[in-house]
Amino acid sequence: MRTWAIMLRILRQFRRDKRTVALMFIAPLLVLTLMNLVFNGKDYVPRIGITGNSTALAAMLEKQDAKVIVYDSSDQAEKALQGQEIDAVVSAGNHKAPAIRLEGSDPTANRSVMELMQSALSGQNPGADAAKPEITYLHGSGDMSTIDHLGPVLIGFFIFFFVFLIAGVAFLRERTTGTLERLLASPVRRSEIVLGYVGGFGLFTIAQALLITWYSIKVLGIVMAGSFGYVLLLTLLLSLTALTLGTLLSAYANNELQMIQFIPLIIVPQLFLSGLFNLDTLPDWLAACRVVMPMYYGAQGLSDVMIRGQGWSAIAQSVYVLLGFCLLFTVLNILALRKHRKI
Repeated sequence: MRTWAIMLRILRQFRRDKRTVALMFIAPLLVLTLMNLVFNGKDYVPRIGITGNSTALAAMLEKQDAKVIVYDSSDQAEKALQGQEIDAVVSAGNHKAPAIRLEGSDPTANRSVMELMQSALSGQNPGADAAKPEITYLHGSGDMSTIDHLGPVLIGFFIFFFVFLIAGVAFLRERTTGTLERLLASPVRRSEIVLGYVGGFGLFTIAQALLITWYSIKVLGIVMAGSFGYVLLLTLLLSLTALTLGTLLSAYANNELQMIQFIPLIIVPQLFLSGLFNLDTLPDWLAACRVVMPMYYGAQGLSDVMIRGQGWSAIAQSVYVLLGFCLLFTVLNILALRKHRKI
């Protein structure tokens, strides 16, 4: 009888917390749907630039459904490769085997190019062993491991995830313990409260971002082709974005469980649309959602620096967008405090 009473109490709690009940059923379906779209996406179609006397090879690649672009000079092709307009440049002349120059930063594109080249070279000489082309890389090398390719995305994701969770739960505790309520009852302005919390939590999140970045690059040895300073700048902005977003959403949670419920709705889509998987293989409407994902800009900027070795001109857009997210979430935090202070 007492067991039955406890069961009824738990059921009543769930009935009163309609958001928890809804997320228990909706969140798993949302995540599974997203995973289905990501892992069952269309095959990646590589973009291959052709230079030299390689008309027959270009025709074979087009039969393999590759996007083939013919360039008049190797300089034009190299410029397109550096601008990530194409995934590889194939040069063929009087040599027996063509030379392949891969862009190198995307393992999915590298693999697709090599598979198509293997098929095309086999088709040129049916019954014979495919010629072994000379392979070079614009970024990275054939010795790069999976963690080197995925490292920039994973660094950004772990920083974003842990800062979001810790900041949200910590700010929620300030509310539930009455600390925030006492501050709101004082003459302190809402903007001063938000900036104070962001500054206080920010020092710890910045330290965490620095530790994760330093450990990944210096201890784990993840490839680092560009400036370590630019990597620190991007990770700091990413952590501040996660901090302000976490504190914003905590205003709409009544306990730690409800804060954790935001993870499948906010964090999981960020991971899938960050560049961990090639976005060209996703449905167009889903890939377009990346423009509202802070993780996408952070991961792209980190990849540009760590793998491609690029500088400010390549990451400027990512920096400005992350700054914009920080300012937007800070303003929304100030407005959200109206929920707790009656004016």
